[in-house]
Amino acid sequence: MKKKRNKSISFDAMVKFFMQSYDIPAGKDIKKISLQLDRIEALIASLCAGEKNVVKTPLSNIKISLTTRVLNFIKRFKNGVSVLQIKAETGLEDKRLRNIIYRLHNSDQIKRKKRGVYISFIKE
Repeated sequence: MKKKRNKSISFDAMVKFFMQSYDIPAGKDIKKISLQLDRIEALIASLCAGEKNVVKTPLSNIKISLTTRVLNFIKRFKNGVSVLQIKAETGLEDKRLRNIIYRLHNSDQIKRKKRGVYISFIKE
């Protein structure tokens, strides 16, 4: 006759069994997922590096850069448009708007009519 052993099950073994039975992820599983998410975020950031000033237009899925939005707004005014009007239309912060206007001015797409008023060189 074999004697029956009174082998006690450890608490850790019970927890492990419970977690496996109910598909509860362990700490190492969460770390693996976290590393994979970090890699995916880095990949997305590297792919979108050239598109950091891109927004979706509200009525379509076409992506338009903020620079293009500002230029298109300036083109609508034959006598020029002020920086305050551009800011009110686009909702951009002062520094970002100044940088966009600076780039447009240096690339000869707009010209300064007077202080704070800009006209488009490009006619459609």
